[in-house]
Amino acid sequence: MEHHEAHAHHHNTSHEGHDVHEGHAPGKASWSMAMKATLHCLTGCAIGEILGMIIGTALGWGNAPTMVLAIALAFFFGYSLTLWAVVRAGLSLKAAVGVALAADTLSILVMEIVDNGVLLLVPGAMDAHLSDALFWGALAFAFLVAFLITTPVNKWLIGRGKGHAVVHRYHH
Repeated sequence: MEHHEAHAHHHNTSHEGHDVHEGHAPGKASWSMAMKATLHCLTGCAIGEILGMIIGTALGWGNAPTMVLAIALAFFFGYSLTLWAVVRAGLSLKAAVGVALAADTLSILVMEIVDNGVLLLVPGAMDAHLSDALFWGALAFAFLVAFLITTPVNKWLIGRGKGHAVVHRYHH
C-alpha cells in the first residue's frame, strides 16, 4: 500500500498501463460506490442543465441552442465538482484537470446522451416552459432514467480502475 500512496501523491496523472493499483484492483467496484459516483455526476449535470435551460429560456432562445448551452454547462459543473474535491485533496489545478477529465468524461457523456434523449422522446417536453409541471416532471424522469443507465457504466469503469476510481486515488 505504501507504493500506491507514494504513486498516488506523486503529481503524475498518467496511469496508462497501470490498470491494477493496490486497493483499486479490477472487479472491486460495489453498486454503492457506482451509485455514489453516478449521483455525483448527476448533481453536476443537473445544475448545469437547469441553469442552461433557465438562461436559454430567459434569452428567448430556441430548443437547439438552449440544449447546447445546457449540455455545455452540465459538463462544466460536472467537471467542476470533481476539480473542487481533488484540489482540496492537495492536487495542483493542472493535475486536478487531468483527474476530472479522466474521472468524469464518459459518465457525463452517457448521462447527457440519455437524459437529453429521454427529453426529446417525451411528448411536449421540449416545448414546455419552466413554469409547467410537464417540464419538471419530464426532467425528473429523464434524470432518473439517466441515473439508472449510467450507474452500471460507472460500476464497470470503477471496476477497471477508471472513472471515479481515479478520484478515489486522491482521497486517503
